[in-house]
Amino acid sequence: MTIDNAPPAWSTSIIVLTLARQVETELNAALAPLDLTVSRLGLLGHIAGVPGASFSDLARMSGITVQTVHSAVKTLAKAGLVRDRTARAGAASAIEVTPEGARLLEAAGKAIAQVDDRLFGPQADPIRQRVGRALRTAFHDEDA
Repeated sequence: MTIDNAPPAWSTSIIVLTLARQVETELNAALAPLDLTVSRLGLLGHIAGVPGASFSDLARMSGITVQTVHSAVKTLAKAGLVRDRTARAGAASAIEVTPEGARLLEAAGKAIAQVDDRLFGPQADPIRQRVGRALRTAFHDEDA
């Protein structure tokens, strides 16, 4: 790569990508004691947040293939975090979070809050504090 082909030093895309990787690394470290990853948490969160979502819906929401969703849901079910109330070949699935899955989501929420505070809270680098405020402002729903 020559200097002419290098990304701009102040590319918004590169800055966001770099920050996203740092956040993902921190979140994965915080979730590891719960035997979760960001991806696994995302899928569990989608199952909890969108009752009746199909495997195709979950794949679209998670940005993964339907086959990967099937495999991941099996893993979550074996861990006792979700269950499929239909579980018959050819039948639409009714995947739901179990009480253990709900407890894990609550614990994950606490871990995420700690990461948010560490990366974007009052003791964080001033630039990260500004980024955190900007994101909260951009995504704040006035009607909520």
